[in-house]
Amino acid sequence: MLKKKIIPVFLASVLVISGTAGFSAGIVSENVYASEEVHTQRLSDFADLLDADQEEELETKLNQISEDYDCDIVVDIEESIDGMDSAAYADDFFDYNDYGMGDDKSGILFMLTMSERKWAISTHGEAISIFTDAGQEYITDNIVSYFSDGDYYEGFTKFADLCEEFIIQAQNGESYDVENLPEETQPFYIRFLIALVIGFVIAVIISVVMRSGMKTVRMKPDAADYMKSGSLHINKSRDMFLYNHVTRTAKPKEESSDGGSSTHTSSSGETHGGSSGSF
Repeated sequence: MLKKKIIPVFLASVLVISGTAGFSAGIVSENVYASEEVHTQRLSDFADLLDADQEEELETKLNQISEDYDCDIVVDIEESIDGMDSAAYADDFFDYNDYGMGDDKSGILFMLTMSERKWAISTHGEAISIFTDAGQEYITDNIVSYFSDGDYYEGFTKFADLCEEFIIQAQNGESYDVENLPEETQPFYIRFLIALVIGFVIAVIISVVMRSGMKTVRMKPDAADYMKSGSLHINKSRDMFLYNHVTRTAKPKEESSDGGSSTHTSSSGETHGGSSGSF
């Protein structure tokens, strides 16, 4: 009789323990960084987009810039983030992997996720003021097209170069922002088309000058010069108002001069700047 009572109690205990373990596992799985290995390298290519030589060259560049300017420059390439918010994921990846340099943990992280076709930037510490909202928009405008075209190495290299340019600008005076962004670099095909147009205009001007030099008949400045003297007699004349020409100039719209960096709080309670989008 005692043995029969023990068996149900034992089975109930097993079920309770199993349920508790499953519940605990569910809680831990939501915090993906707490149980995973911390990544210390500044380049993480989980999607295997880059070959070995590209990884080595890019990581060397990221390390060099980071150490030279005391600001972590990090690239994270994910195969998938399982539908999570890309900006929140980038913040957590930065925080839980302990990126950032100096007392304020200054750094910028660029994340690309292939399945979702998303990108995100996370800034922290002094990097928040170095990479303003307008500055981040400028950077992504200059690199996202590389990712859309599949030129990943070129895009990440451009990102690193722009980060260095922005840090130098901030250290020498004022961070790039709405009023003082670097001049846009025109793509090659745009510069080529501009050169063609300029060449065409110059050719037309030269042609007109040459044709005018070969003419023996010159245009007269006044209509009266084409009339035979004494062939026209005017008996009556008067002035008549025929047309009223009004010129309207559109008043330019006032553009907002608000700059700086917007911030938010990550799941770990850290203050971050950043932005996100698709490619």
